Amino acid sequence: MNRFKLTIEYNGANYHGWQLQNSAPSIQEELEMAAFKLCQTECRFFAAGRTDAGVHAKGMVAHVDIPRDMEAFKFMEAMNYHLKDVPISILHSEEVDEDFHARFSAKKRYYRYHIINRRAKLSLQRGLAWQIKEPLDVQAMQDAAQVLVGKHDFTTFRSVQCQSKSPLKTLESLNVSREGESIYVDTSAISYLHHQVRSMVGCLYYVGKGKWTKDDMENALKAADRHALGFNAPPDGLYFMKVEY
Repeated sequence: MNRFKLTIEYNGANYHGWQLQNSAPSIQEELEMAAFKLCQTECRFFAAGRTDAGVHAKGMVAHVDIPRDMEAFKFMEAMNYHLKDVPISILHSEEVDEDFHARFSAKKRYYRYHIINRRAKLSLQRGLAWQIKEPLDVQAMQDAAQVLVGKHDFTTFRSVQCQSKSPLKTLESLNVSREGESIYVDTSAISYLHHQVRSMVGCLYYVGKGKWTKDDMENALKAADRHALGFNAPPDGLYFMKVEY
């Protein structure tokens, strides 16, 4: 039995998230179907995070145990062959010890949210970014973002469907920057609550358009109440970027 650590890129627009679903397509299902074609047996994939419906990845990490002797590169090539008709690619593969776990061995996870701030409709990046037509004050967004950095009760930014045992999370960084018409919200933490990143971005959007102030952001955080949430950003612009081990 060989255990491989995989770095995976995918367009999640037409998927119901990473995790297997009873009646909807998922990234995990596509990978496991490809592995079945290769190995003729069921192989379970374990990911560093469970992205929501419509969310993308540039550097998701997963591991899988393969009941046959294969080199890591050949396994990657074979998997990509069986994934050729879907928007999922394995970018890197390496053999790891059996004590490695993509989820439980992770030390830090990085997400990026991509906003395109322009009036013309999206064409090339439709479904891959959140378009906001009105001007946004990026400096105000950056200032307000710092309110959320650190250890807090993030109940306000937590989905009602979240299964985490505690709303307490430590946000290590949250930064907003502009590159031309693109605005990026980059964040890192050990782990996140369900919808936490999208909820934080939605509230930063309120700040950027002048509907909220930095104080409003702080009040929303302190409220520890989902009803205090300003806005939940759509999944289109969210990317799982990388993992540190």
